[in-house]
This record gives sequence, C-alpha cells and structure tokens, in this order.
Amino acid sequence: MHIMEGYLEPVWCLVWFIVMIPFFYVGVVKLRQILRDHPDQKMIVALSGAFIFLISSLKLPSVTGSSAHPTGTGIAVVFYGVGVCAVLSTIVLVFQALLIAHGGFTTLGANCVSMGIIGPLVGLLIWKILRRSGTGVFISMVAAAAVADFMTYVVTALQMTLNVVTANNASFVNAFVDFMSVYAVTQIPLAIIEGLILGMFAQYLSTTRPDVFEIADKNKVNPFVKEE
Repeated sequence: MHIMEGYLEPVWCLVWFIVMIPFFYVGVVKLRQILRDHPDQKMIVALSGAFIFLISSLKLPSVTGSSAHPTGTGIAVVFYGVGVCAVLSTIVLVFQALLIAHGGFTTLGANCVSMGIIGPLVGLLIWKILRRSGTGVFISMVAAAAVADFMTYVVTALQMTLNVVTANNASFVNAFVDFMSVYAVTQIPLAIIEGLILGMFAQYLSTTRPDVFEIADKNKVNPFVKEE
C-alpha cells in the first residue's frame, strides 16, 4: 500500500521519516550482524528482498493518492525481524520510486512505516504466538503474511486520514471509515492470496533449509532489544 508522491503535507512527510529512522538504523546494524555471523544467509536475505520488490510491484489503483498491492514482507520479518524488514522495504521503495514511479521520495518515510515496520511487526507477533502454541509453519506464515499485509493497509488508511484532517479540517472518524472501506475491497483478498503464497514458500523452506527457521525462532519482537 503506497502513498504516491505529492499527496502528503510536508509536516507528515517529516513525521513519518522521523518514525522510520531508528528502525532503519537498528535494521542496518542487525543486517550486518546476520551477514557476518551467518554468511550462508545471504541468499535468503536476497530472496526476502526480491519477494518484497516483486510482490509489492503488482499494484492496483485504489483511493486517490495511493494504490493497493500485496506487500511480501512476511518472509523477511519472520526470518530477520522488523529492523531488517524496514531496511529491505526501504531499498525496495527507493527502486520502485526510481524505476516504476510507484510511491515517491517525499512519502518514503510514510510508506516504510506502514509496509516495512508496523504491518510486519504485527505479523511477527502473530507468527510468534502461533509458533509458540505449536502451530505448523504453513498456517503460521499464512496468518503472519496476511496480517502484515492487512495491517499495512490499516496504517496507510490512518496516514491518509491524518493528512486529510490536517489539510482540510475533515472529520477524523468519517475520513478513516471512508479510506478503510475503499481499501478493504482490494486489500482483504490480496492479503489472503499473499498469505497462501508465502505460506507455501515457507513450507518448502522448512523442509529444504530448516536452519533458517532456527534463526527465525530466535528473533525478538522488539527491534531495539539486542540479541545475545
């Protein structure tokens, strides 16, 4: 769910950049640590980023100023945590803005917060809860990926609502309901489809590369907690 260039007031562009920066910094540190301690993970990290780029590039027109699309962040956040997911999402968002005019640079912070941070964070929480209750990899990933996608659209609706309220003095509740209603038409089925696709991929990895899930199960939900 990308907000397009020029649709956010400058103050909100700045606010979302400020929110994004600490997660991005922690993600860079953690990514360097992962690649140093587990050099064999380079391919999986690259695949995680490729999933985000390819899947999130499949956009559909939505409410004015944004688009609907899968996010592809479920794999990255489950395997490597929110910080690394924020880094990979930011890289993807920059390339999409450059190559296919998808999103934008002034809205980079807002798009990263929704697609690369808050949505994946909730998805990671779902993954942790299900895995600790003994749920299998497939179901856990389906739920995590679908929820991460769905929450991305909820956060984007909130961002657009705050922008409209600030710019036009509109009713917060009415604007939020309007955005959520429009997004739900496309985003709910997209979230389910994305969950199934990433669930199948995760199931395949669980049989061919079970070591990846050993690292995933050690990930902290809080990206600011340093792992021992």
